[in-house]
Amino acid sequence: MKVLFGVQGTGNGHVSRAREILRYLIRYADVDVLVSGTQYNVDLGFEIKYKPHGLAFALGKSGGIDYWKSVKSARLYQFFNDIAGLPVDKYDLIISDFEPITAWASKLKGRASVALSHQASFLSPKTPRPSKSNYPVELIIRWYAPCLIPIGFHFERYDTFIHTPVIRQEIREADVSNKGHYTVYLPFYGDDFLIEHLSKVDVKWEVFSNSYKGNPYTEGNITVCPVSNEAFVKSFTSCEGLLTGAGFETPAEALFLGKKLMVIPMRGQYEQECNAEALRRLGVPVLKSVDWDSDKILREWIDSACIYRREYVNNLPDIIESIIDIAKEKKHPS
Repeated sequence: MKVLFGVQGTGNGHVSRAREILRYLIRYADVDVLVSGTQYNVDLGFEIKYKPHGLAFALGKSGGIDYWKSVKSARLYQFFNDIAGLPVDKYDLIISDFEPITAWASKLKGRASVALSHQASFLSPKTPRPSKSNYPVELIIRWYAPCLIPIGFHFERYDTFIHTPVIRQEIREADVSNKGHYTVYLPFYGDDFLIEHLSKVDVKWEVFSNSYKGNPYTEGNITVCPVSNEAFVKSFTSCEGLLTGAGFETPAEALFLGKKLMVIPMRGQYEQECNAEALRRLGVPVLKSVDWDSDKILREWIDSACIYRREYVNNLPDIIESIIDIAKEKKHPS
């Protein structure tokens, strides 16, 4: 069986989850991988056959999306050419982790397709949203990477097609400790900005930077490190707490490890606002932004003993088997 797996290359979360999914998927099928976009810093660990430019938002340095940079980096003509030229007819099944080229190519050419992503969970009205929904963005989520069959991941099983998070094997098997420091991953803030504000709170911070590529350096109580999977996992599994964006994979892993957690949703990123609302309902503190008075809130969080552990079982074997069954049914209809 031949499978094409499309992965969204915006951020490290998609790539980290894809690496774990591929470990199981290759046991059942011959898999080719497409990754669109280049905004990730971790190694997929598998050969990438297709590397189109794709569509992506560019991150700013003060808590939000740089929309002007995003528009300038878009290559719509190339995007449509990539959809038209992708040979999806060679494959028995297309799987898309919120990757638009594989999703639209399979839709336009009538190929069997599965959405296997966190974003697929937003196809259910039961998935938490903030009090004010953003209907234009809801439409974008629905049509950005459309597939025939949705399989979603979220912090809880809000609907029948939604599963609990994929936790990486290295996290499941990690030697977890508490060395007293706080790990920080906020790629939509600049390093200097974080140093200015976090230095007001007297704990040891280990900040992982998407933009910094040199050796780790320390200023006062803050160490800045370039993003690497090995270094981040080492810091994360030995920290007292994690301060991060309201993405999905990293907060889910913090819940699994039983680490103290606070999230800051990226400004103007509706998906993160939804995730923040879901985490808030679980009791996780949410900070609106890093600003002049956030040090008080950070101190209160650090002084608290609030931990929200979740026992996320490994559901990937069953999910992958069900996807392979779908492919067999589509290939050999009764």
